[in-house]
Amino acid sequence: MKNFLQLILLLTFFSCSSTTKQTLATYTVAKDTDDLSFQDTFLGVTDDNIFYDSLNFNWGASIIKGDDNKYHCFYAQMPRKFGFLCWLTDGVVAHAIADSPAGPYTFKEVVLESRGYGNWDAYSVHNPRIKKYNGKYYLYYISTNTGDKKLSTTQFIEARTKWMENENRALVRINQRIGVAVSDNLNGPWERLDKPIVTPAGPIANITCNPAVTERPDGGYLMFVRGDKPNKKELIRSQAIALADKPEGPWVIQKEAAVGDLNAEDPCVWYDKSRERYYAIYHAFGYLGMITSIDGLSWHKAKNYKVSELNYKTKEGKTIKVHRMERPFVFLEDGKPTVFTVSIKTKEQDSYTLFIPLKEDNQTLN
Repeated sequence: MKNFLQLILLLTFFSCSSTTKQTLATYTVAKDTDDLSFQDTFLGVTDDNIFYDSLNFNWGASIIKGDDNKYHCFYAQMPRKFGFLCWLTDGVVAHAIADSPAGPYTFKEVVLESRGYGNWDAYSVHNPRIKKYNGKYYLYYISTNTGDKKLSTTQFIEARTKWMENENRALVRINQRIGVAVSDNLNGPWERLDKPIVTPAGPIANITCNPAVTERPDGGYLMFVRGDKPNKKELIRSQAIALADKPEGPWVIQKEAAVGDLNAEDPCVWYDKSRERYYAIYHAFGYLGMITSIDGLSWHKAKNYKVSELNYKTKEGKTIKVHRMERPFVFLEDGKPTVFTVSIKTKEQDSYTLFIPLKEDNQTLN
């Protein structure tokens, strides 16, 4: 078929849980639709596009438009007085509001806090993603605990401030899991599930964290889940795909990794209806990269893979270099990418959230 690629994928999603139905889906794409040049949609930022807090580090913004026509941002907040490493022990999820999706945002309230020893989400609530499905709001987040070991004050300070070679820090790290809180209203109240919704399996081990969720075009839901690559002495981050029939689960991790050969994390994911394919953007410790998939299970580097180096441009054309650029998130309005958010960390151990306005991509599909 001249100038056309006919992709006919018949796939059965095999589940290791009897509560998640097996689905037979047929995906047909008339030609190679992978022509998104996401980096070319970036517009320059102004001070209104920078969200900074003098008392707290903020990290990992996720945006949704409310019924009030305001834009609601849910993000992680950590007290500066404890240092940046306290994200693993002292994080909360906060809520800010703006009239424009690119800001400026104004802090409104803290919506989720850790629930203390004896709960699965005993320490820190971090890296949220907000979604609305079937009239309800789902606030996905990560948290952790220390199992049967109750830390002393000294041990907790070590977990808060030390790196992973410390046994108390390692204990808090390895108990990270993903949970969800549900509400009928963006202003709450939020009802949490009593247990984590995703546990390590298949191509990831030790932990589950940093969820990114999207609705599948054929029904059901898809989640990127970060864990550790199994059977490795050194830390290699790996990304798995989990599927569910409902937003709260049960979630079933699939056998094949989405990103298993690259030390990368923090993917965001969305389905591009016009191109009939999924896209995901992750950070790879030095740049942001984009991967793509037709079926949501088999992923590869997008044609325009490199999204950004560790810098961004102001509206005046100045290039700002940064030390770390993580937690990418793409806000869609009317199905179109409108704002790209990233968390920025400087060499001076400072942080802020950046809301990059996007122009409409050069869509070439008919």
